[in-house]
Amino acid sequence: MSVRRVALLTAGGFAPCLSSAVGGLIERYTEIAPEVEIIAYQHGYHGLLRGDSITVTPEVRAKAGILHRFGGSPIGNSRVKLTNAKDCVKRGLVAEGEDPLKVAAERLKADGVDVLHTIGGDDTNTTAADLAAYLHDNGYELTVVGLPKTIDNDVVPIRQSLGAWTAAEEAAGFAANIIGEHRSGPRMLIVHEVMGRHCGWLTAAAAAEYRKWLDLQEWVPGIGLSRERWDIHAVFLPELALDIDAEAARLKQVMDEQGNVNIFLSEGAGMHEIVEQLEAAGTPPERDPFGHVKLDTINPGQWFAKQFADKLGAEKVMVQKSGYYSRAAAANAEDLRLIKSMTDLAVECALRGESGVIGHDEENGDRLRAIEFPRIAGGKAFDVSQPWFGALLADIGQTLVPASHS
Repeated sequence: MSVRRVALLTAGGFAPCLSSAVGGLIERYTEIAPEVEIIAYQHGYHGLLRGDSITVTPEVRAKAGILHRFGGSPIGNSRVKLTNAKDCVKRGLVAEGEDPLKVAAERLKADGVDVLHTIGGDDTNTTAADLAAYLHDNGYELTVVGLPKTIDNDVVPIRQSLGAWTAAEEAAGFAANIIGEHRSGPRMLIVHEVMGRHCGWLTAAAAAEYRKWLDLQEWVPGIGLSRERWDIHAVFLPELALDIDAEAARLKQVMDEQGNVNIFLSEGAGMHEIVEQLEAAGTPPERDPFGHVKLDTINPGQWFAKQFADKLGAEKVMVQKSGYYSRAAAANAEDLRLIKSMTDLAVECALRGESGVIGHDEENGDRLRAIEFPRIAGGKAFDVSQPWFGALLADIGQTLVPASHS
């Protein structure tokens, strides 16, 4: 396959890998196929529909390595679903009666794009698959090679998504400062709300990272600086059953003994109960173009804090969210290694015309390969049966009971 021009786009929510992945793709093309032209669509599919792109110049190629030092996305993100024509019309991206897939396809044709690299989660990459299928059905062959970006680490069947390790590390660092507030008042309840709509991996991994930090500290219990007060006392995930009354009884004992309680909460934990309450009250939650509940509009952390505050006799309650702090961070060393391996393979696959999403295929011996688009899906549950997580819950005195819906 002769590749003359490739296009890059980043889409969906941020993760600590986007800037580095863009830089890695540019570097790899420059190393092994410098003749290939590179353009980038601004703000993902939003820019594709509007024809808003920039050309990667020789100067940018020479400085692409700098992108590894930053978080965010230099080329911009958005949440646009090409099969949701109503939303695209509402946002002024296409005219009434136009098919967004056709508009996007015509733009790619007009721009002479042979390869499209999408960097995003399952929604981004399934949208890319819809686009590739449309182009194929209409006689235009386009190679689409995706990279899996999500701090939730919940893409089926990919073992590890880009940016998730960094997000867990950043959330743990955020928690250290937040939990430092535990003596700002008597009987303090702190809820650290972590991103994770359907999957509790990030919350669990952040809790494990935070407790590694605890292991490295020295304590002075005689003056009140104790590990017990700085520790996590509960971890709530979508994959765990929650008996609020039983947990409240356990945590009240902690409150009575230590004077504070610290909770790590996945934003998707209890979501079904919260949505049911809102719908029953006649105030259904807002949803995004993909049909997902806009979690920032229902405030899961506040809901949980309200459930527990009275039962624990808390005098002061603080809810803090680490998501935006974590997701726009620069990639850590572990993620940089993963990004390098994935971007290198993405370019190799693109040059030989092999479409798919790059990742370690859990259903194929954990091999790093271009996974076929029809096999990509979101919402992979965190496996709470893993020994390290069971040990974590046992350490903090919480019983591991998987949710019936997980």
